[in-house]
Amino acid sequence: MIKRDLDLDRHWQRLLIQLEKSVGKKPSDLNAVLFIIGVQELGRGAKNFSKEEKQDLMHIAICKVLSLSGYYTLEGTDSQGWPHWKLVKKLPHFDLIEQEKLLKMHVIEYFENEIGWELPAPSNP
Repeated sequence: MIKRDLDLDRHWQRLLIQLEKSVGKKPSDLNAVLFIIGVQELGRGAKNFSKEEKQDLMHIAICKVLSLSGYYTLEGTDSQGWPHWKLVKKLPHFDLIEQEKLLKMHVIEYFENEIGWELPAPSNP
Protein backbone atom coordinates (compact mmCIF):
# COMPACT_ATOMS: atom_id res chain seq x y z
CA MET A 1 0.00 0.00 0.00
CA ILE A 2 1.45 3.37 -0.96
CA LYS A 3 1.75 6.27 1.47
CA ARG A 4 -1.19 8.17 -0.04
CA ASP A 5 -3.45 5.15 0.50
CA LEU A 6 -2.19 4.74 4.07
CA ASP A 7 -2.90 8.41 4.79
CA LEU A 8 -6.40 8.10 3.35
CA ASP A 9 -7.06 4.99 5.42
CA ARG A 10 -5.86 6.66 8.63
CA HIS A 11 -7.94 9.76 7.94
CA TRP A 12 -10.96 7.54 7.17
CA GLN A 13 -10.54 5.68 10.47
CA ARG A 14 -10.47 9.01 12.34
CA LEU A 15 -13.69 10.01 10.59
CA LEU A 16 -15.37 6.73 11.59
CA ILE A 17 -14.35 7.28 15.22
CA GLN A 18 -15.75 10.83 15.14
CA LEU A 19 -19.00 9.55 13.60
CA GLU A 20 -19.25 6.91 16.30
CA LYS A 21 -18.99 9.65 18.94
CA SER A 22 -21.60 11.71 17.14
CA VAL A 23 -24.23 9.11 16.24
CA GLY A 24 -23.51 6.47 18.89
CA LYS A 25 -22.56 3.70 16.48
CA LYS A 26 -19.52 3.25 14.28
CA PRO A 27 -20.55 3.11 10.60
CA SER A 28 -19.75 -0.28 9.10
CA ASP A 29 -18.64 0.95 5.69
CA LEU A 30 -18.70 3.75 3.11
CA ASN A 31 -22.37 3.11 2.34
CA ALA A 32 -23.32 3.66 5.97
CA VAL A 33 -21.44 6.97 5.99
CA LEU A 34 -23.14 8.01 2.75
CA PHE A 35 -26.50 7.22 4.33
CA ILE A 36 -25.65 9.49 7.28
CA ILE A 37 -24.71 12.29 4.88
CA GLY A 38 -27.93 11.79 2.93
CA VAL A 39 -30.00 12.08 6.10
CA GLN A 40 -28.04 15.22 7.06
CA GLU A 41 -28.58 16.78 3.65
CA LEU A 42 -32.29 15.95 3.59
CA GLY A 43 -32.57 17.75 6.92
CA ARG A 44 -35.46 15.82 8.41
CA GLY A 45 -33.57 13.99 11.12
CA ALA A 46 -33.53 10.29 11.79
CA LYS A 47 -36.64 8.33 10.89
CA ASN A 48 -37.53 5.03 9.32
CA PHE A 49 -36.89 5.22 5.59
CA SER A 50 -38.13 2.79 2.96
CA LYS A 51 -35.59 0.85 0.90
CA GLU A 52 -36.14 3.24 -2.02
CA GLU A 53 -35.71 6.28 0.23
CA LYS A 54 -32.45 4.83 1.59
CA GLN A 55 -31.17 4.47 -1.98
CA ASP A 56 -32.25 8.04 -2.71
CA LEU A 57 -30.46 9.26 0.43
CA MET A 58 -27.25 7.60 -0.68
CA HIS A 59 -27.62 9.19 -4.13
CA ILE A 60 -28.09 12.59 -2.48
CA ALA A 61 -24.92 12.02 -0.46
CA ILE A 62 -22.86 10.96 -3.47
CA CYS A 63 -24.01 13.99 -5.44
CA LYS A 64 -23.36 16.31 -2.49
CA VAL A 65 -19.83 15.09 -1.80
CA LEU A 66 -18.91 15.04 -5.50
CA SER A 67 -20.32 18.55 -5.87
CA LEU A 68 -17.34 19.68 -3.80
CA SER A 69 -15.20 19.04 -6.90
CA GLY A 70 -17.76 20.40 -9.35
CA TYR A 71 -19.14 17.10 -10.67
CA TYR A 72 -22.71 17.87 -9.61
CA THR A 73 -24.72 20.99 -8.96
CA LEU A 74 -27.89 21.28 -6.94
CA GLU A 75 -30.88 21.93 -9.21
CA GLY A 76 -33.34 22.45 -6.37
CA THR A 77 -35.78 20.52 -4.25
CA ASP A 78 -39.03 18.85 -5.14
CA SER A 79 -42.41 19.45 -3.50
CA GLN A 80 -41.52 17.04 -0.68
CA GLY A 81 -38.19 18.73 0.05
CA TRP A 82 -35.91 16.15 -1.57
CA PRO A 83 -32.87 17.70 -3.29
CA HIS A 84 -32.21 17.00 -6.96
CA TRP A 85 -28.77 17.16 -8.51
CA LYS A 86 -27.48 17.55 -12.04
CA LEU A 87 -24.26 16.05 -13.38
CA VAL A 88 -22.23 18.95 -14.81
CA LYS A 89 -18.78 17.42 -15.22
CA LYS A 90 -18.08 13.91 -16.45
CA LEU A 91 -16.79 11.59 -13.75
CA PRO A 92 -13.45 9.90 -14.43
CA HIS A 93 -13.49 6.20 -15.32
CA PHE A 94 -12.16 4.36 -12.31
CA ASP A 95 -12.28 0.79 -11.15
CA LEU A 96 -14.28 0.09 -8.00
CA ILE A 97 -11.30 0.56 -5.68
CA GLU A 98 -10.46 3.96 -7.17
CA GLN A 99 -14.14 4.98 -7.04
CA GLU A 100 -14.22 4.16 -3.35
CA LYS A 101 -11.04 6.17 -2.73
CA LEU A 102 -12.50 9.16 -4.59
CA LEU A 103 -15.69 9.01 -2.55
CA LYS A 104 -13.82 8.59 0.75
CA MET A 105 -11.64 11.64 -0.01
CA HIS A 106 -14.73 13.70 -0.77
CA VAL A 107 -16.60 12.40 2.29
CA ILE A 108 -13.68 13.46 4.50
CA GLU A 109 -13.68 16.87 2.82
CA TYR A 110 -17.45 17.12 3.39
CA PHE A 111 -17.14 16.56 7.13
CA GLU A 112 -14.22 18.95 7.43
CA ASN A 113 -15.55 21.78 5.26
CA GLU A 114 -19.33 21.45 5.30
CA ILE A 115 -19.84 20.19 8.86
CA GLY A 116 -16.79 21.86 10.37
CA TRP A 117 -15.23 18.84 12.00
CA GLU A 118 -11.54 18.94 12.66
CA LEU A 119 -10.11 15.61 11.64
CA PRO A 120 -6.42 15.67 12.47
CA ALA A 121 -4.15 14.84 9.59
CA PRO A 122 -2.73 11.36 9.88
CA SER A 123 0.67 11.25 11.49
CA ASN A 124 3.51 9.22 10.10
CA PRO A 125 4.16 5.96 11.94
